[in-house]
Amino acid sequence: MPIPIISAGQGLLPARLEIVRPTVRDNIIPLRFNPTEYQLQKGNNFSEIAIPGLESPPIQFVRGGCEKLSVELLVDTSDSLDDVRVRYVDKLRGLMNLNIELHAPPILRFVWDRQVFVGVLESLNVSYVLFTPQGVPLRAKLSVAMKEYRPAAVQVKERPTASPDFDKTWVVRRGDTLSSIAGAVYRDSGKWRVIAEDNGIVDPRSLAPGRVLSLPRL
Repeated sequence: MPIPIISAGQGLLPARLEIVRPTVRDNIIPLRFNPTEYQLQKGNNFSEIAIPGLESPPIQFVRGGCEKLSVELLVDTSDSLDDVRVRYVDKLRGLMNLNIELHAPPILRFVWDRQVFVGVLESLNVSYVLFTPQGVPLRAKLSVAMKEYRPAAVQVKERPTASPDFDKTWVVRRGDTLSSIAGAVYRDSGKWRVIAEDNGIVDPRSLAPGRVLSLPRL
């Protein structure tokens, strides 16, 4: 008859961490139990454009924030009385170390029913909660936080921001020039003349912050 610590979770697809980069022979780090929950958090960054006389300043999207994964894990060796540090914790702790090939910690994949998250280990908090009479830890609670990893080239390919085939508007920020706006929208700074002509701009150096420009389709 299996003891509860072994029978708990039988028949469930086990959650695990996988090392995506660098390529290693043993890239799967199994977890003792499936988590009871995990949390995904995503945010965006906006800038406020200060225009005198308005009750609420217009906002303009600046960039997206990194998505984060938070999960509580439980690892246990009470069935074998092995040191839980050696069997589980040290392997997870090693994922925060600098990899000489990447010059950064390894890139990981959290998998359960499918790929849930790809990123790097941002933080790891360990609490030991069960010991042998000799003080060897047998059970540990792990608070894991991962930060999203998505190369810039992949993001640009997936969601191109340059869309010259339909009309747009642009709220001028301090430091903007027609060339920089054309470069951001059309991927060609030489298209600034199109913006100037469409907006009746005679002097391209006289762009006031807060002005709304129309960006015609090409």
